[in-house]
Amino acid sequence: MAGGDSPGGLGATIVPFPRTGTVQITFDRAELMRILDLYGRMVAAGQWRDYAITFDREAAHFSAYKRTAERPTARIEKRPALRARQGMWALYGEAGQVLKRGHDLAGVLSPLERKLLKLVAD
Repeated sequence: MAGGDSPGGLGATIVPFPRTGTVQITFDRAELMRILDLYGRMVAAGQWRDYAITFDREAAHFSAYKRTAERPTARIEKRPALRARQGMWALYGEAGQVLKRGHDLAGVLSPLERKLLKLVAD
């Protein structure tokens, strides 16, 4: 071939991009919408002011903060490896204690939803 050994004519070889076996755990669109809906209502109620999202190989975390410099007030975790056992969803409190575990997101968020309920007087 003219100009080199490769079909492109530049003498370069094509090396495929290496694929790693690591898969990042993320929230899907419906899950993230549900979490951000709760976040917005908690901000409106004055409970939360900031949030952080972390994705890694084992789990995805949504952390909500009352003040940015503090520990998270609540942390929602999605860990698919626990799907068959105790459920892939977990809710952690400020001190890191497990508040709720479950197989569906709505059930795990229920303790936070209860904080938003207000008693209406007649």
